[in-house]
Amino acid sequence: MFYYIKGELVHKGDNFVVIDACGVGYKIFTSMTSISTLPEINKIAKMFTHLHIREDIMDIYGFVTYEELTMFENLISVSGVGPKAALSVLSVATPAKLALAVITDDAKTITKAAGVGIKLAQRLILELKDKLKNADIPTAGENAAENVDNSFGEAVSALAVLGYSVQEAKSAVAQIDGSLSVEEIIKAALKKLMK
Repeated sequence: MFYYIKGELVHKGDNFVVIDACGVGYKIFTSMTSISTLPEINKIAKMFTHLHIREDIMDIYGFVTYEELTMFENLISVSGVGPKAALSVLSVATPAKLALAVITDDAKTITKAAGVGIKLAQRLILELKDKLKNADIPTAGENAAENVDNSFGEAVSALAVLGYSVQEAKSAVAQIDGSLSVEEIIKAALKKLMK
């Protein structure tokens, strides 16, 4: 319904912010990562949003970056993961770090989130990896059809989890120094993709 909301940031709470857009104060639930990235109170802020509707509740979730919104939507698509758990995960791991954790089977990183145990972390990894397989993207340990080494293949997979097309991801990753770690490759590729 709302792609983004832009207006004056009037309040920052523990897990939400309020943006005044044309005289309407929107309460937007968000991660600690987005809260720490937002400007000061009374400055203009823009958040990419997701409207979550349940039986008796209509909540807006928003994020400073489109990548964080995409990861949030991927997380809540996993059975047993609601918006609050997704925010908890995104508060302890950036989208790039979380995508890397999924690709490398790093459940320990995901369990750092409040309320997320090992079983839920493993389910997240399993279901998000399945999305990668359905997208026909090379994952760690598999030989990429175009001779992309494992670091580049993992980076392309992680970028795909963030919502980029395989072609966009491959193009951005191809411009990065191959001696960097996977996480550094992802961060550098994200900077190129955001330009």
